[in-house]
Amino acid sequence: MADTAHVFIEKSRNLLTADYVPKIERCLDLLSDEDIWWRPNDVSNSIGNLILHLCGNVTMWIVGGVGKLPFDRNRQLEFDERRQIPSAELRSRLKSVVSQADDVLKEVDSSELLSRRHIQGYDVNVLEAIYHMVEHFSMHTGQIILLSKARLAQDLRLWELKKL
Repeated sequence: MADTAHVFIEKSRNLLTADYVPKIERCLDLLSDEDIWWRPNDVSNSIGNLILHLCGNVTMWIVGGVGKLPFDRNRQLEFDERRQIPSAELRSRLKSVVSQADDVLKEVDSSELLSRRHIQGYDVNVLEAIYHMVEHFSMHTGQIILLSKARLAQDLRLWELKKL
């Protein structure tokens, strides 16, 4: 079982750091700050808002939830932000949070995967928390890619990025 747990944790770390983040970075490389904060309508999120939301979610679920480290989050502000925070700052925030989460994940032992955590009003085990974060990050990465393609009307050449 420990081998399965190790594979799960390593795959989760790899998806986050070597798949999702590079795809988001490719989008940021191609977009202007105006593009990053563009939204198709008032009820939709911009790429900037989605990145802020990913930072908050990863911090709450992995850094705070799994790692039991202190954190501060204002979830609603992630969606309400309208200032055009520059691309470089968004990238820096995302990379910092993902690095913190990766540090937490590399310390998770297989014996901890079934231990309970209370995160964002949910009673989950550590495995469920990691799984939630990975699928949540994946979903929003897809939205960022779609918004980027809609805004740029060009191939993002994601296939050039490192393969898993």
